[in-house]
Amino acid sequence: MSDTAARYRAVAGRFSEHVRAVPADAWGNASPCVGWDARDIVRHLVEWFPDLLRAGAGVELPAGPSVDTDPVAAWLALSDGVQALLDDVELAQTPFSHPHAGDHPLEQAVAIFFVGDVLVHTWDLARATGLDETLDPAEVRAMLAGIEQYDDALRVGGQYGPRVAVPADSDEQTRLLAFLGRQP
Repeated sequence: MSDTAARYRAVAGRFSEHVRAVPADAWGNASPCVGWDARDIVRHLVEWFPDLLRAGAGVELPAGPSVDTDPVAAWLALSDGVQALLDDVELAQTPFSHPHAGDHPLEQAVAIFFVGDVLVHTWDLARATGLDETLDPAEVRAMLAGIEQYDDALRVGGQYGPRVAVPADSDEQTRLLAFLGRQP
């Protein structure tokens, strides 16, 4: 198993635990992502990533039910499809090429563009629904180290809000979330 497959299994597994634990009446709760509710967090992950894989590598992930109908099953269908892709050694090395995302082996594209998104949205979902907000410290450390150098570029695209000021001695999770514009 590749490092990316193992990392994804752990990060997505935690998100899956959270998705399964969301109380039925909490899917409409506001999330830390302005204008989104808890269901929209799942919708975002389920909708954007398959399009990126299709455009960059011609890979089609199995479709699940609508997020509106069953957010848990929609997420699990996507996540299982991504994990199967990563667990297939040959498929994981499929060339990925996208004008906005560069050229990478497919598993590297998953590592760069999706693992961190799932990680951070685990916190968003937890915050929206009252679940445990603790993220994997090693993943947080790696993401923080990798993303800080792109501060200006990330703000220009509008995907992240303004950096939130936190004390310099804050833990890495707090610093990462604040860097991404969240109020930890």
